[in-house]
Formats: sequence, structure tokens, C-alpha cells
Amino acid sequence: MNISEIKVSYRPKKVSVVSYNNSSMLYKMVRANWNADTIELQEEVKVILLNRNNQLLGVYELAKGGVSGAFVDVKLLLSVALKCVASNIVLVHNHPSGNLKPSKADITLTDKIKNASKQVDMVLLDHLIVTKDDYYSFADNCQL
Repeated sequence: MNISEIKVSYRPKKVSVVSYNNSSMLYKMVRANWNADTIELQEEVKVILLNRNNQLLGVYELAKGGVSGAFVDVKLLLSVALKCVASNIVLVHNHPSGNLKPSKADITLTDKIKNASKQVDMVLLDHLIVTKDDYYSFADNCQL
């Protein structure tokens, strides 16, 4: 019988010495690394992976979609976070329209990820909606 081998590995680079402890710091970091040519073109979803001290482990590009949405696979999000041994995560996505107001789908997704991450002792610290000029923080607006 031929069985697939499962291999798990983790090769972290040097952990960032910067602790990300507020939405403004997160937005600045994300915005500096977002492709300026696509932020108003198509929706993208990224996950910021942090250790227990909120030091950056990495940013994972989770999904790319169209003008008005992108499919987020929560199972994939959690599998990446678990492989990185992340303790905290921040979901980030852009609104190409420039509208910072969370949609019903954004709110539902946030709740789903918050509940799923609790099951594996991980904390969803925030969900940022970003545009080229500004951002909306679920945490800052008491929506977490």
C-alpha cells in the first residue's frame, strides 16, 4: 500500500524586534508592503502572524479576488498560523472601492475567524480594512 508521507517543518527567520501593539502600526506596516498598483484594483486578503509578544512572524497572502470580494478559506488560514506557531493573528483586506465601512460579509467572516481561532488557543487581535489612504480597525471600533 502506497501512503502519502506528511512532513511538517518550521524555519523561522529572525523574529522582528518590533512589537505591533496598535492598529496604526499594523496599517503602516501593511500599507508599506501592499502593491500600490493593485490596492484599488482587486480585493486581497492577508494574515499577519504574530508571536505571544506580538512580534511579527510573517505576513501570509491568503486570497486574491475580484473587484468586490475574495474567498477566505478559514481552514487554510488556521493551518498556516498553526504551522508558524502563531499565537496572535490579524486579518487584513482591502476595499478597492475606497469605502472603509465593513460589509455584512466582513462582519460574518470576522466572527467566524475569531471563533475558530479560539479553538486552537489563538487570538484574532484585529481585522483591518485598508485603502490607499486610510484604514478601519474592528478592534478600535469594538467589533471584536
